[in-house]
Amino acid sequence: MLKTITKSLRILDTLNNNPTKDDLKTALLSLNIEYEDVESELKTSENKPYYRKLLYQNKDVELLVMNWSQLECAPHDHGSSQGWIKVLNGSTKNTVYELEENGLPRELFTKNHDKDQVLFAPKHGVHKMKAEENSDLVTLHLYSPPISGMKVYDLEKCSVCVVSDDCGAWWPDEQRQKLREIQLNA
Repeated sequence: MLKTITKSLRILDTLNNNPTKDDLKTALLSLNIEYEDVESELKTSENKPYYRKLLYQNKDVELLVMNWSQLECAPHDHGSSQGWIKVLNGSTKNTVYELEENGLPRELFTKNHDKDQVLFAPKHGVHKMKAEENSDLVTLHLYSPPISGMKVYDLEKCSVCVVSDDCGAWWPDEQRQKLREIQLNA
């Protein structure tokens, strides 16, 4: 990682004891991380919506960069974490859901976000993202606390899976990544 990123990550050391939504946004924007700063850290993702690289983590926050394929991630939440996502390159379609009484997500709206725009991911909020067609999407994510207990939804099977911390926003391939699977009523 470049020295400029390492220096700017010191800003994250000041975020502790449950930083607020505004604290997180201010910190993410203050990092001044651009696509060129993380380009050397990016790898492509095979058969997954994105490749993710953890840039920083302590007990209160985590910062990740994600390099997106043309695959769409599954609807998911971020467990008990909240955070902000900044588009470093390309353009994304972000679809937001609300949970119905039966526990299934129902689509509310989809909004496009372009380079340098940010979007908020609330605690227990459900969404999915996808790179716009032919867009080389790269996103920077700051969450507090670090994501744990993420739920991933399979709308066709009416199922939800609590996934391990090393699984992304897709239905797990490996049994060890399925911490709990729940069948929902349609």
